[in-house]
Amino acid sequence: MSHDAHHRYEWNAIPWRQLEVRVFKLQRRIYQATTRGEVKQAHRLQKLLASSWSAKSLAVRRVTQENTGKKTAGVDGVKNLTPPQRLHLISDLDLHTPAKPVRRVWIDKPGKPEQRPLGIPIMHDRATQALVKLAAEPEWEAKFEPNSFGFRPGRSCQDALQQIFLTIQRRPRYVLDADIASCFDKIDQAALLEKIHTSPHFARPIKEWLKAGVVDRGIFMPTDQGTPQGGVLSPLLANIALHGLEDAVQKTRGPATLVKGGKRSPTTSTVSGTPTTLSSSTIRGKASNDAKRPSRNGYKAWD
Repeated sequence: MSHDAHHRYEWNAIPWRQLEVRVFKLQRRIYQATTRGEVKQAHRLQKLLASSWSAKSLAVRRVTQENTGKKTAGVDGVKNLTPPQRLHLISDLDLHTPAKPVRRVWIDKPGKPEQRPLGIPIMHDRATQALVKLAAEPEWEAKFEPNSFGFRPGRSCQDALQQIFLTIQRRPRYVLDADIASCFDKIDQAALLEKIHTSPHFARPIKEWLKAGVVDRGIFMPTDQGTPQGGVLSPLLANIALHGLEDAVQKTRGPATLVKGGKRSPTTSTVSGTPTTLSSSTIRGKASNDAKRPSRNGYKAWD
């Protein structure tokens, strides 16, 4: 499909199913290259996906039509884009456009007198973050630990409950119930960027989004740590930051337990010899719109 042909489409006439299939095939190749350890090939495919008109169109549709925050404006006041404006946004998407600060919005916590801060990026930054997520998510889905369910495509709270049931149904186990206070706000940005270890094509815009700052009631404040809640890419970045927690917990071999003779020994699983634990991202249990809507039976179809 030529570049000119893209501009002849009206928004409502775009063949979305064809675009989804085209992007899915590229995502599957990224996933498979990552599982084979072909890092350079995976990065080349990610750049190819991020430059494709199909992926840009899906990213714009995600933030302007599907996401619940489509009617919330960033610092530029732009919201509720019309179909012609959406087409214009597709043609304007560029990963290296300087990032704008996010707008701080305070929302009430359910059942609590406290409030939780959200950071709302401008519409252009939301679309570019959605584009990066389309490219980066397959790579990390090939790496993530098996007992992580929060904010992951094709997974939900019910999957976490099922895993807990299967783990404890035969004999008593212990479960690590972890609640990381201000998880999004306290992430070490330098450590996160080092952990992502992606190509500069994606590392530069991710760093800009993290360092863009926040505007709260008209006052600009720098962001030296954390990733803003409300960003399209933030759930994936949080999962990347927490990746390895399950393995670290298992290596501790769990709390000691008394056995015959009064000696203390670590509690271990009869299957693997390691503690039966669930990572914090499992207990977190929250799912984004993406995670609730599996694409082609989730990422299992990529194998």
